[in-house]
Amino acid sequence: MTIDPERLQPMANAIRALTMDAVQEANSGHPGMPMGMADVATVLWDRHLKFDPARPDWDDRDRFVLSAGHGSMLIYSLLHLSGYAKPTIDDIRKFRQLNGPCAGHPENFLLEGVECTTGPLGQGLAMAVGMAIAERHLNAKFGDELVDHRTWVVAGDGCLMEGINHEAIGLAGHLNLDRLIVLWDDNAITIDGSTDLSTSENIKARYEATGWHIVECDGHDFEDIDRALEEAKEANRPSLVACRTVIGKGAPNKQGTSATHGAPLGPEEIAAARDNLDWDAEPFDIPSEILADWRSTGDRGRDELGAWEKRLDDSHHADAYERHMDEIGDLAGSALQAHIQKLAADPVKVATRKASELALEPLTEAIPQMIGGSADLTGSNNTKTSHTDPITADDLSGRYVYYGIREFGMAAAMNGMALHGGVIPYGGTFLIFSDYCRNAIRLSALQQAGVVYVMTHDSIGLGEDGPTHQPIEQVMSLRLIPNLNVFRPCDAIETAECWALALQTPETPSVLALSRQGLPQLRGEGDEDWNSESNRCAKGAYRVRPAKARRQVVLLATGSEVALAMECAEQLEEHAIGADVVSMPCLELFDEQPADYRADLIPDDALIISIEAGATMGWERYTGRKGLNIGLDRFGASAPASDLFDYFGFTADAIVPQIQNILND
Repeated sequence: MTIDPERLQPMANAIRALTMDAVQEANSGHPGMPMGMADVATVLWDRHLKFDPARPDWDDRDRFVLSAGHGSMLIYSLLHLSGYAKPTIDDIRKFRQLNGPCAGHPENFLLEGVECTTGPLGQGLAMAVGMAIAERHLNAKFGDELVDHRTWVVAGDGCLMEGINHEAIGLAGHLNLDRLIVLWDDNAITIDGSTDLSTSENIKARYEATGWHIVECDGHDFEDIDRALEEAKEANRPSLVACRTVIGKGAPNKQGTSATHGAPLGPEEIAAARDNLDWDAEPFDIPSEILADWRSTGDRGRDELGAWEKRLDDSHHADAYERHMDEIGDLAGSALQAHIQKLAADPVKVATRKASELALEPLTEAIPQMIGGSADLTGSNNTKTSHTDPITADDLSGRYVYYGIREFGMAAAMNGMALHGGVIPYGGTFLIFSDYCRNAIRLSALQQAGVVYVMTHDSIGLGEDGPTHQPIEQVMSLRLIPNLNVFRPCDAIETAECWALALQTPETPSVLALSRQGLPQLRGEGDEDWNSESNRCAKGAYRVRPAKARRQVVLLATGSEVALAMECAEQLEEHAIGADVVSMPCLELFDEQPADYRADLIPDDALIISIEAGATMGWERYTGRKGLNIGLDRFGASAPASDLFDYFGFTADAIVPQIQNILND
């Protein structure tokens, strides 16, 4: 089919008109990017993107990621015009308004067709790398007949300046993800003004150096855009399409300037733009013939969906494929049952990072969807198993990604893998480097992506590497993120239970904070017949040791400090002070429990003590104003772990007298 500019230009102008109208109505938004990229997006949607508006969840659809999420009216216009059920024109009228689906930045949980939540620049592109990894992995497993789609990204200058861009494109080039195509909105404008103010680097050379194919086009010439997209599709490498555009294209007095970036054009400029674009329809009104042209863009995808469904019906992989793409349910608990029962019979003293590796062995054997990885710390994070061969450019059927020293890129890529479907990603680094990952972890929680973060070396217990590597505030600060479960298990059995829980929440990501140092196994008695129903960590906290004498004290602890709390309890009992020990591996799950359960563990008639080798802020909500919080509110030091715990007062001999003083006061 030949290019027909007379058909495509009004279609592109419909995007511009909706964008101007919505941003003006909201008196807020970013019209420049959607207006500048309208021509490119129209060619993509009309001639290249594989989609069916009636089946936005079709597995083999192309993924479209608006990495430049501030230009959200681009995707809202595209979804509405091409026939998705939402957003409706009324939804677009309510752009950026409370409880409307057209948020300021695209949210994947508000609209089908929005593949991921974007806005923090660069992360959309990095998530697209994860989607492309998932696609090529599933293709290697099930073949072209069932998995063969592309991931398209619209990214702006800001996305390409962010440091995560360097991490993401390096990984994509290394793995030769040839179904990944980035459309660069090369308009040479940022909020401050011309990009000349802040950068002089050669973007195309940088991409080329990481192994990408580069092609350029005039972003306002439909034939040239089509040529470039065809060339990108034929490349045997990931492609960057440099689309030279004019920001705010169509607004005669403001186009090409930062004035169109992040503010309404204003009534006078909109009127001038309508004249310039020969657009005489009323605000939010799309002429029927233009809308009909837009609605026809899904015809090709509907035909391809029908052909795909027939191939699936005829495929000898059909049953395996459908099982693989479905949620795993309680498979994790079943996979760990024999492992936990063995631990109950034969206790082990190991670091919880090692306990995690022991749990991962049966998990990765039973759950083929699991793809692991590490940011160059495989031997320290213990994230690789005998069932997870490496993913390489030559063999993408593997199940382990060597991410290199790219913590932020790893976290974002895992978000993309989880959102793609068919993959359950987990990845490791040191807990201290969760700060490198933090914004991607936050996006995991916001967009309900069930990623598992394996964060080892969780306290001063890592020892000699010193305060640069010793987490202090990290665990508690991660607990501040909504919809994120932070697990800090105390032994091998708790670690396995926490893994089971992490894999049972596909819409809630998890952090496993794991120790470097060996920890005694405290659990075992009563776990000989363990099953998923008896997972004691499922309530977030439980009484691991009841008081023997009359209870006066409750010791709350996590991770390595649970064993310390047990020592404190024994000393207190020697003085006829009854002490419960409560292990709290997941505060988030504990907070969800009924009030009577929480009150039973943390009663009003006892002195409540918290013990955690990290920041004490936040523990007051459990210990109360009269309680005691044992922790570390300063940086650590470089020394062997045992010396550090002694020096900073994490011993029973240091803690018990403080408790006695309060009781005797």
